[in-house]
Amino acid sequence: MAFRGTFDYSLDAKNRLTVPAKFRSALADGVVLAKGIERCVAIWTPEAFEAYTRQALADFHPLSPDAEKLNRYFSANSLDGELDSAGRVMIPPFLLEHAGLTKEVVVTGVNNRLEVWDRGAWADYNAALAGDIAQITAQLGHAG
Repeated sequence: MAFRGTFDYSLDAKNRLTVPAKFRSALADGVVLAKGIERCVAIWTPEAFEAYTRQALADFHPLSPDAEKLNRYFSANSLDGELDSAGRVMIPPFLLEHAGLTKEVVVTGVNNRLEVWDRGAWADYNAALAGDIAQITAQLGHAG
């Protein structure tokens, strides 16, 4: 399933996020919560997270220092979880801190994952992203 869309949500008093209903079946077999590369929390299916990390490490020798650093980053900054009966997932303190999450959040679909952003941080990031898109798309099809 491709994750698409942007949704405003609030974390509850126990730092649980209600996952958008249309995505719950795709996440029914478990989730991986991870630090995003940006200041957000990524929510993956276990299979998609494994594919992502495998692909990220594919061009490194497994004993190289950079491979070790990436392995540590991915493994130490993620954890397995599951949705509760109400379709919620608890976001642990270290991920809340990384993303600067408070009560008001935005859940965005990013094709192979969901991301959870502080609502204000998302507004700023998305505005900057809109400005970058013209430059990025202008480079498509052009050699370096």
